[in-house]
Amino acid sequence: MTPHAPAALLEPVTVPGLGTLKNRVVMSAMTRSFATADHLCTPEIASYYERRAASGVGLILTEGIIVHPSGDGYNTVTHLHTQAQADSWRQAVAAVQRHGTRIYAQLWHCGRISHSDYTAGFDVVSSTDKPAAGMNRQNGKPFGVPRALRPDEMPAIHEMFCHSAELAFQAGFDGIQLHMGHGYLVDQFLDGHVNDRTDAYGGSVENRCRFALELLEAVMARLGTERVMVRISPSRMMGGLYEWPDMDAMLDTLIAGFSRLGLRQLDVSCANADYFQTSGKVIRRIRSRWPHLLVGGASLSIDAAESEISEGHVDLVTWGRALLANPDFVQRVSRDEPLRPFAEPMRITLV
Repeated sequence: MTPHAPAALLEPVTVPGLGTLKNRVVMSAMTRSFATADHLCTPEIASYYERRAASGVGLILTEGIIVHPSGDGYNTVTHLHTQAQADSWRQAVAAVQRHGTRIYAQLWHCGRISHSDYTAGFDVVSSTDKPAAGMNRQNGKPFGVPRALRPDEMPAIHEMFCHSAELAFQAGFDGIQLHMGHGYLVDQFLDGHVNDRTDAYGGSVENRCRFALELLEAVMARLGTERVMVRISPSRMMGGLYEWPDMDAMLDTLIAGFSRLGLRQLDVSCANADYFQTSGKVIRRIRSRWPHLLVGGASLSIDAAESEISEGHVDLVTWGRALLANPDFVQRVSRDEPLRPFAEPMRITLV
């Protein structure tokens, strides 16, 4: 480490239930769409993650992995629904772990951010029957019209995540992350702009949190509490600042519920946005109520990341595009070398 390298960011850290990470650098989950037609992980995907692990990343959060065909909404993304799909991930997990890096599977259901082109004959489902606005960039069509899930169908959705989580642990993953952010299915219940229900899963703050908390409870009842992380994104940039309504009340209810159920790992995500206007603001609202592992960042400079850690706002810092452009990210940071800028053409190749 050079004299100017950030000490807190690069120091090992012990995570209860997970053990010691070699540093506080986290590769954020990013959809890459390089799976096979059968939604299998490939040797190229394994190599992509191994390069980041070999450079020294402490924890890798995989691309979103679809928990069931009915939850898909993207071209050629990985799934974790069959034994063959689980087996295909073993090579990537082993390749990452060879370098002392931990790896979590991010489990994902798109909900209404989809189209029947992707759901294998299943209905597009959501908290609502209203489609998402705009065009689906995956197929150039309007988003599909969803069917609002009935209350009696909720356990089946929870079971999709539980089954996928079990397969992830069979494949050797160190843990799982439940994707509850960025406008996908779980967020469609949390977000009062979207959730227009009048039953026990809509209306009040407590009702809008119900689906997320029941899902977490189901997964933890099956798999325990120590190796489960949740991602939320209450504040993000979507053509301007976009936030949940009733933000403070929602955070009070959701964070209290997470803590009560035994969750100890939380990722507050902003996805290519100004951190201090979005997730950084949320982190400051919840830090006093959340003494457990807190993950955030995505767009921070190295100096800002060091400050966020040193001041106690976050425990681990995520980077997305910076790690796409710099597979040797940790090595560059440790040597106090400039990072390569991200370029859009890098999205079409695994590096």
